[in-house]
Amino acid sequence: MSMDVGSKGVKSDINVTPLVDVVLVLLIIFMVITPLLQRGRAVQLPRARNVSELKQGGDPILVSVAKDGKTYLDKVELPREALADALQAEYARLPGHPIMVKGDAALDYKTMRQVILEISKTHVLGVSLAAHQLKEGEAH
Repeated sequence: MSMDVGSKGVKSDINVTPLVDVVLVLLIIFMVITPLLQRGRAVQLPRARNVSELKQGGDPILVSVAKDGKTYLDKVELPREALADALQAEYARLPGHPIMVKGDAALDYKTMRQVILEISKTHVLGVSLAAHQLKEGEAH
């Protein structure tokens, strides 16, 4: 029995090399992009049933208040006294963008009130508080 090595018939095997290349490129893209999606300092948000979404402006200017009371503008730690000036500079750079405050659920009311009072010194309208929306059947 002899095999015809030079035949020009139809080749029925699948070339998976391009598929593997595309999957690896997508994997690398997602590995790079995913950490960038989390903006601001990571905090455990309080839970709420009724949460409204921001509809105007662009990406919000994030102010995060960690469990230990430290204040961050995006991911940069700031003393609370410098927050108003830093926010005014950021708002001048991004006019019309809303300000969102992400406070840890373990914070006491006094700390959040002090941060909100500092933010109110900027006289910017439309400061929002971030919360984790409870899904149907999820407990507080």
